[in-house]
Order: sequence, then structure tokens, then C-alpha cells
Amino acid sequence: MGRAVTAILSCVLLALPVSAAEPADPAPAETPAERALAVRLCAALTVAIDNVPGRGPAFLRSYDAPSGQGAPEEPALATAAFTYDNALAAIALVACGRAAKARRIGDALLAAVEHDRAGADGRLRTAYRAGPQQEFPIPPNGWWNQRRQRWEEDAYQVGTATGNVAWAGLALLTLGDVLDEPRYHAGAAALGAWVLARTADDRGPGGFTGGVHGYDGETVALTWKSTEHNVDLVALFGWLERAGAAGGDWAGGRAAARGFLDSLWRADSGHFPTGTLPDGVTVNDGNSGLDAQLWPLMLPGAPDEWRRALAYADAAHGVGGGYDFNADRDGVWVEGTAQAALAWRIAGDRERSDALLEGLAADVSPGGYLWATRSDRVSTGFAIGPDSAEADFFYHRQPHLGATAWAVLAARGWNPFAGRRIGGPSGGPSGGP
Repeated sequence: MGRAVTAILSCVLLALPVSAAEPADPAPAETPAERALAVRLCAALTVAIDNVPGRGPAFLRSYDAPSGQGAPEEPALATAAFTYDNALAAIALVACGRAAKARRIGDALLAAVEHDRAGADGRLRTAYRAGPQQEFPIPPNGWWNQRRQRWEEDAYQVGTATGNVAWAGLALLTLGDVLDEPRYHAGAAALGAWVLARTADDRGPGGFTGGVHGYDGETVALTWKSTEHNVDLVALFGWLERAGAAGGDWAGGRAAARGFLDSLWRADSGHFPTGTLPDGVTVNDGNSGLDAQLWPLMLPGAPDEWRRALAYADAAHGVGGGYDFNADRDGVWVEGTAQAALAWRIAGDRERSDALLEGLAADVSPGGYLWATRSDRVSTGFAIGPDSAEADFFYHRQPHLGATAWAVLAARGWNPFAGRRIGGPSGGPSGGP
């Protein structure tokens, strides 16, 4: 059946009982648009994880072939399970009421934290090989080049992005709270400790740098700082602090990341720049990022003033019933449009959120995932890595796990930075929007 989602499966999913370990939070009644999309996409994620052989740790492939059957043709993506996408998928499955399914991804993330081929100084990689995880150390993504008769890896995929580390930590904390299993909290604390030790930086606005890029033994530090990454870290460190986790100065880390955001906020124009240039000091005003506008207002305790960034997002990124990644407005970035639907819901505008969700319902691919874009390609204005000679980071029209997970969060009204549904009791830390 692949990931084809039938009406029967959707109905069955809704009727499945929720175990005591998977509490169903009471929350404000779902609108028809929210319910319809949640049913459809929760079913798709459930089928995806069930299709991975076995019952043990597993990573989901980030992109499908356009048909929804099998992998994309690009070798670097055919088996790639991006850490960020899988962390989102785990959180989304919890939001669907399927924490037992999310456990498989959580266990794979935890194994990757505990077992890296670099040894004791190991790091969480940007991408792993999709499927059941039965090798230790957990292998980063790679593929056999038949023409060159050699095994190949990608310098970006085997690197470590600070934001991806934070998202993996948020996924583990979500599971730790819902399943009441301290080992997930311990894994999240290990990730937080890595960030504190390796990416803290006091230049300029302080905060944390982008991570490391490249192959083992040849890594290059990414010395720019990202608004998006520092948002993730405010959430991660704040959650670890509230949970009383051992292993790091979580209060200090949270203060540093939050200080970075406060420093970059442009009160005159009501928006966040994307971060800094590689000197760690100079603010990057040469590009605009949608997530940099949306994610800060999702943070527990975010100032009401930051919601002004929604108006900026409309003006700078709004296009064709959705939102573009950057301000060139060359097409709809589906993942970011789902993020906007959640941001509008958090801001209290259910009508704006529903309008975006109704549009996303038309973005479902034949296999059940959302397309990454509505056009053939959407630019970001960013480079993939320090070796890139130009802005070569694009999103293409492929079925995408990350976009699907964000749409689930929006439809279910689940705030991944707070670990709970909007208006419902906490499944993680207290407080928040």
C-alpha cells in the first residue's frame, strides 16, 4: 500500500484507543479544516513508520519519489533521513496521539547520540540512513557510486547543525515527558551539553554559532549565527532547566540564546534578521528568512511585540496563498506555510490559520506527504555549506517529511517549543503560548 492513505485507514486511525502512556490532551474543538488535514496526515505518518521493517529504532526517509512509491532519484537523497525532519516527525506523531510510533524515531535519535563513529567526542549528524537502525555506531547517510566504484558521503550531511541538535533534543524531551522515561531526558541533556561546549560564542550579540561542516577529521566550524538556531536553543535549554536535568548550565544557555534574539529584534520594522555573518558580529541584512519571523513568537514567554513579525512575513514573504522562504517571493514554500498556519493559531487568529490549512490540503502528494513546494523550485538565498560558490540551497517539488510534520503540528495545534497543544494541559513544560 506504500503511503497511500485511504478513507478506511483514516477512520481506523481516529478510532484507535490511546493508551495510558499516550494521553489525549483536551483542547479547544477542532475546526473542520484542522480535523480533515490532521486525519489525513497523521495517517500518512503512521503508515510511513509502520512500513519500516521491525519494531526497533528507525529513521524515516525525508523525501519520496514524486509518485509516492520509493525513493527520489538523486543519490544523496535516496536514503537520506535528515535529523531535523525525523525530530519533527516524532513530535508530530505524539501530537497525533501515536507516541508508541514516535518511540521508534526517538530510540534512533537516542542511539545516534550515544553511538557515533567519531567516538567519545561524537556529534549528531545532519542526516542518517533511512530505515531500521541495526548498526552501531549509527551510520550517517551515504551511498555506493557505481560509476566510480566507491562509497560516498556528503560533507553537509555528515556535519552537525546546531539547530538540528536542538530539534532532536526537543523531540527527546517530548517523548520523555509523554512516556515518562528519563532516558530521553538524559539524551536531550547530552545534546544540550554538546551545544554549550562546542558552539557558545560571546562575540557581538553572543548566542551560539551554526555548528560544524565536513567529514570526520576535516571539519570546519560554522561561525555565523542563526536566529532560527537560537530560537531552538531558548526552547531546549528552557525545557531542560524546568525539567531539572543534570549536565549543563541550562539557565545560562537559555539567557545567552534569548539575549541573541533580543539583540537582533528590529523594533522599528517589526522583524528578525536571519542572524549574523561569519564574523559572528555583523547582522545579516542581505536575506530574509520566514522561519526567523515565525518561530520566535512560538516560544514560551515570547513578548507580544514579536507578533508584529507576522505582518512583516505577510509583506516580505507572502505569495500565492502561502509564504516563500525568502523575500524574492519566487514560489510557495509549503513547510513554511504550515509553520505560518501554526503561528497564526498561536497568535489567536484561527481564521487565518484555517485558510492556510485549507490551501495545504491541496498540497498532498500521491503518497500522502505534502509537496515541499508548489512550483518546481524555490530558492532560499543561502548556500549549503562554506565550500559553496553561490546560493545553492533550493527546495524542489518533492514529497517531504518535514513539511508534512509541520502541517500536522499546525492542524493539531501542537506547539513543539512548549511540548503541548495550544490551550491544553502541558505534555512537557508548563507555560507558553
